[in-house]
Amino acid sequence: MKMSFLTFWKNGVSNGTLYKKTFIEHFEQAPMYVAVLTFVGFGVGTIFGYLRDFMRAWGLEKRNIAEEREQQKDFVPLYQDFENFYTRNLYMRIRDNWNRPICSVPGPQFDLMERVTDDYNWTFRFTGRTIKNVINMGSYNYLGFAETEPNALKTVTKELQKYGTGICSTRQEMGTLDKHVELEKLVAKFLGVDDAMVFGMGFATNSMNIPALVGKGCLILSDELNHTSLVLGARLSGATIRIFKHNNMQSLEKLLRDAIIYGQPRSRRAWRKIIILVEGIYSMEGSIVRLPEIVSLKKKYKAYLYLDEAHSIGAVGATGRGVVEYFGMSPDDVDVLMGTFTKSFGAAGGYIAGKKDLVDFLRTHSHSAVYATSMCPPVAEQIIRAMKCLMGLDGTTQGLQRVRQLGKNTRYFRRRLHEMGFIIYGNDDSPVVPLLLYMPGKIGAFARRMLEKNIGVVVVGFPATPITESRARFCVSAAHTREMLDTVLNALDELGDFLQLKYSRYSKSSHPELYEETRFELED
Repeated sequence: MKMSFLTFWKNGVSNGTLYKKTFIEHFEQAPMYVAVLTFVGFGVGTIFGYLRDFMRAWGLEKRNIAEEREQQKDFVPLYQDFENFYTRNLYMRIRDNWNRPICSVPGPQFDLMERVTDDYNWTFRFTGRTIKNVINMGSYNYLGFAETEPNALKTVTKELQKYGTGICSTRQEMGTLDKHVELEKLVAKFLGVDDAMVFGMGFATNSMNIPALVGKGCLILSDELNHTSLVLGARLSGATIRIFKHNNMQSLEKLLRDAIIYGQPRSRRAWRKIIILVEGIYSMEGSIVRLPEIVSLKKKYKAYLYLDEAHSIGAVGATGRGVVEYFGMSPDDVDVLMGTFTKSFGAAGGYIAGKKDLVDFLRTHSHSAVYATSMCPPVAEQIIRAMKCLMGLDGTTQGLQRVRQLGKNTRYFRRRLHEMGFIIYGNDDSPVVPLLLYMPGKIGAFARRMLEKNIGVVVVGFPATPITESRARFCVSAAHTREMLDTVLNALDELGDFLQLKYSRYSKSSHPELYEETRFELED
């Protein structure tokens, strides 16, 4: 029997009172021998790394490494020693699997520039040839709006001719156009909130706006798997940061309860604000936030909730309105709604939406509004085009069809991988599908052999993941046809047997604390 793990707890009460449908996520534990062999693989790589460094030091091997200049030998080292060691001796062995340049639109298929290396991945040279029609399983093009079809881009072309490519000013100076106002009103209408503000960069939407909302004397409770943009924003704010275990309501409630009881360290004064930072879909785990339970806790303890919907807006929910719609909740339950246009909308930038008072405050105090260049008009028009399509304002049902097709593709792809015996993480409705590879040697072998079959994949390893949980991360799109998915699945089935990647035994979760732990002590 396949082991799935459901959310059963909300302060000891069945989740039936909070969830309108079953909430299923998979975090299966790998066999013990896989974990042992993974550590052995890293150990062997490290030993050979020290051996090669020894040979480089004695001139027996060429030194292709970043090192201090002779006149700076007395300076504090500019380069981190272990990071540099890891890069040159482990990452460099499989570096060819990253940063591959593409030379076409990142749709369901793309073209790659062929490159080769003559010095074991230290440098690359282009052959001048192109690898055509590679199936794209790595781009965040969830709804297929990253396209170059002339009729679809007609309005974008018109705005490009009217406004040009850039604004050359910030929102608070000369950089607010009628296009920005139109887009913000449309975003607010789409989300069902009072107002919204858009920004030219998704990463900066988090990192530059969180410091405007919290500061010294405030407490941030952040999920341990939050994106770097949220982490950076929290650190820049100067607020106290506490980490709770991923999607673990017992961990979050303990932090909330302690914050209310004990207040700030030393002074014991009450916190000025308590804000919970979470994501809609976690981009490395493929899991969906347990929003109903978090909203219940934030109301109980009078905290604020900041929800990052970068990967969930457009990708989940009956009409693509994100995890709020997915769980059948009201947008008013979330204090700060954040999302990006870089994924489902095939554009760039991000937004923050909510009550009018919140948005008006950010228009004045956001670093992005004060210092960052405004979103360029053609990009704004692309977002408007995609959002109107989703809302049916273009007079068609194409947007709704894309959302439904994404859901069908996601569930089909995940089901087939489960049936084949792979260990995959995340929620059944999440278009982010991590497939566990574990061993470092299999990371490079997997990506290279998939490319030989004209399939482009993203592989991720330490330090972006835990050392024992290297993976391939697939991103399913509404633009993928069933034939494309079957081609990928057949290749995975064959490669899974060849590389022995089918580890699934439908065993207990490798993250039992996410669902079963009821009491623990926080680490210092």
